[in-house]
Amino acid sequence: MPVEEQLSLLPFKVGELSGFKTVRLLAMRASVLLTDGTEDTQLDGAPYMVIGTITASAASADERGRLAEQAARAIPGLRNMRLTSNEPIRIDSTPGYETRVEAVTGKDDTPVSVVQWLRFGSGATLRIIASSTTTEWPKAFPRFRAVRDGVGPK
Repeated sequence: MPVEEQLSLLPFKVGELSGFKTVRLLAMRASVLLTDGTEDTQLDGAPYMVIGTITASAASADERGRLAEQAARAIPGLRNMRLTSNEPIRIDSTPGYETRVEAVTGKDDTPVSVVQWLRFGSGATLRIIASSTTTEWPKAFPRFRAVRDGVGPK
């Protein structure tokens, strides 16, 4: 299925792909995986992003911080996780949270850097997880932000 058609099936719009080579719908068309790897590449190597919605929401700033931390600690495949920051931000003038994590992943204990952005809306929260090896992080992070800034409501 062409990329544009896949993206049109999502409940949100993704306006910027920032050069990611592989786009694959996940979870009954509720989320999308963007990666530089191929379909059969494991995610512990190439930079990747998972963008989707979660039904959890939080009204107050304190609740948002707790929700962001809990969601980050639940990211699958990470071990020896260390939260390096968890702070409120504004994403396209809406309340959000940015959580950063250092961890290892894969059978070779590859060191990775991870960022999770939560963008709070009415009834649902947009969740963006982006990860790359720690050595590739400085090149990958600007791409991650470009994609994040291009995601919005339909």
